[in-house]
Amino acid sequence: MSTERNLRPVTTLRLAEMKSRGEKIAMLTAYDYSMARILDRAGIDVILVGDSAANVMAGYETTVPMTLDNMIYHAQSVTRAVERALVVVDMPFGTYQGNSKEALCSAVLLSAGIPVMGHLGLTPQSIHKYGTYAVRAKEEAEAEKLLEDAHLLEKAGCFGIVLEKIPAHLAGQVARELAIPIIGIGAGRYVDGQVLVTHDMLGINSEFSPRFLRRYANLTETMSGAFGSYIRDVKEGDFPSEEEQY
Repeated sequence: MSTERNLRPVTTLRLAEMKSRGEKIAMLTAYDYSMARILDRAGIDVILVGDSAANVMAGYETTVPMTLDNMIYHAQSVTRAVERALVVVDMPFGTYQGNSKEALCSAVLLSAGIPVMGHLGLTPQSIHKYGTYAVRAKEEAEAEKLLEDAHLLEKAGCFGIVLEKIPAHLAGQVARELAIPIIGIGAGRYVDGQVLVTHDMLGINSEFSPRFLRRYANLTETMSGAFGSYIRDVKEGDFPSEEEQY
């Protein structure tokens, strides 16, 4: 990939171009300025300001408590850091009326100039409906409904869809049938791109180990070691040294 292409700002149009030429889309989460800045400079295509901040940043068991004001705060923090990546921000639970499909259609048709990304499969906001985070659309009827909804979202004008925790063959079918980019999390390898929660793939949230997660680091161990060294140096009077003071 050329340096010029790497430096180009990522737009919804560019994501469509990436799909058309078979280039996979890489997406990760960020909730703060520092993490977003690192991700952007690393060359990530899309940064998701997810309502998963409720779990990662605030310690809630579900994403339901996340408020619109919370999301605005995190979105502002991230967008101040980003120069290249496309930033996508979740709409938290309770911020739209009617079902999600109607809300998305309304947003696309009535809110001029605001691109919308859909989300199908497991939606963590619906934990009180399903009572579990199990794989969705394993049964034929639910799979057919998901495929139908995906086509409706594309027709409504969504620039892309996230498919979460559904069978790989179904996700692949959605990606083949739709012209818009399909991003998967726990949806197999036959989609147009992948998204993970950054804290999970970095090994900061070591208690969360679903089948679809690949850890690229063990920062819990690294950070614990660094913190332990700092505590020891302070208590033993080794920090600061003569060179580290004015």
